[in-house]
Amino acid sequence: MKYVRLLLLCLVVLVINSCKHGKVKPPVVKDTSITKTTSFNELFLDSSQMVNFLAANKELSLFAEQYADFYTSRNYQYAWFDSLGLTQQATNFMNLLQTTVDNLKDSSLFSRPFLGIKDRLSKKDQPYSKQELLNTEFLLTGQFFLFATKVYKGSDIDAAALGWFIPRKKTNLKELLLTTLKADSANAERYTPLNPQYQQLQSTLGLYHNLSKQGNWEQFKAPSKSLKPGDTSLLIPSIKKRLQLLGDATIMDSSNTYDSSLLLAVRSFQQRMGLGVDGSIGKKMMEELNVLPSKRIEQILLNLERIRWMPKQTDSNYVLVNIPEFKLHVFDSGKQQLEMRVIVGSAANSTVIFSGNLQYIVFSPYWNVPESIVSKEILPSMKRNPNYIANKNMEITGYSNGLPMVRQKPGAGNSLGLVKFLFPNSHSIYLHDTPNKDLFSESSRSLSHGCIRLSEPKKFAQYLLREDTATIWKSKVIDSCMHLSTEKWVTLKKKVPVLLVYFTAWVDANGKLNFRKDIYKHDEKLAAKLFTR
Repeated sequence: MKYVRLLLLCLVVLVINSCKHGKVKPPVVKDTSITKTTSFNELFLDSSQMVNFLAANKELSLFAEQYADFYTSRNYQYAWFDSLGLTQQATNFMNLLQTTVDNLKDSSLFSRPFLGIKDRLSKKDQPYSKQELLNTEFLLTGQFFLFATKVYKGSDIDAAALGWFIPRKKTNLKELLLTTLKADSANAERYTPLNPQYQQLQSTLGLYHNLSKQGNWEQFKAPSKSLKPGDTSLLIPSIKKRLQLLGDATIMDSSNTYDSSLLLAVRSFQQRMGLGVDGSIGKKMMEELNVLPSKRIEQILLNLERIRWMPKQTDSNYVLVNIPEFKLHVFDSGKQQLEMRVIVGSAANSTVIFSGNLQYIVFSPYWNVPESIVSKEILPSMKRNPNYIANKNMEITGYSNGLPMVRQKPGAGNSLGLVKFLFPNSHSIYLHDTPNKDLFSESSRSLSHGCIRLSEPKKFAQYLLREDTATIWKSKVIDSCMHLSTEKWVTLKKKVPVLLVYFTAWVDANGKLNFRKDIYKHDEKLAAKLFTR
């Protein structure tokens, strides 16, 4: 009978894989070198015992494929116990599990069967019966699969339906567990398959959970006139206290004077919130100070979920644009080498969240005006002013779909500026210069039709061409190329990965927690999916 059950389990796993991938996956190779004689562990189990366990534990039977792959690869050797009892790796995992549950305040990370043995695992001096040992072994494996699925893979939410088109990270639970068991330290970072940003952001939850427990988060009324250094106000002591609670201020007095210590704290807070760092306490700053700790917790959890989706970065040289931050970051060998302000799409013309490979630099570009802009903006302007096309240094190159095909010639007034950077994609998004430099002084910069305008395009071009030995790209050469009468294309020797991401909470290089506005309402949509589950 046990062989019939085993055969049925194999058939189920086979069907699951066939449905998922359209073909049967190759069989897991059993490591026959692992035997009772050669292994450090004399504890082995029988495949039929695994079948019986999964039949009795419906919640964990969802991982039948992973169970079969994992134990087959080990030749059915125990993973969490050896001849001396519970292994150090088991203790490490349970500590990680409990810490994560405490930080996230998410008890759903525990499987119901595991909760039944959780207290028993802490009693290491009590020996296990043979059946208890087997059951605990299987429960720990299932608990790992559940934990890894929720924390490392993320929710089964359709990210693309929420506007996220970066391919989600693929996680092999069997390989992940094998890697975890090889770790010889309680330091989870050695085997946690997550971006380092995840641990940093998760660690900030403790502060906001404590603030939320305290309650009484007073809602400040914005002063009629912005407060500046030297001003006095009855509101200032409360602001000082709030900034101290949030970590922007050290020990501060309770006077009602805006002093130099408060100025440092205000600038720190403004920097973290993406506000204008002018030291002035006005309406926008008061709005951020009034955000409830519970809302900040929610914001952090939403962005932790997004980090779980992020694919492993295989190239240490890449470009990252964080849309709500309005900034571009350039990384070389994993370290930031360059950052600059950017302008992203407006709420009505939101910049798409996706990834690509930067391949071309186009100096002195033409701007081929999109049909939507021709229809909504160019044609009405032409009707009002017959000379509009000539005045804007444009030309009509043909007709398509009943509309003129319009392009703007190279020049200082070109809407793409003097250079553009292409990473071919189906969204028609690229990076480019702009003649409207004054807009970069705004703290909120969601102003474009969807493409990304750079504040320092020449510097970005110099960086991308720094290793091109075919041409000596000196500053004067780049300036010359940016002022040609026809466009000049340059193909990069090596494509550079580009990630357009959407994070409204993160920890920066200085260890400071940052928050930004949900400019496209992506947080709002994700929260509706995530927090109703």
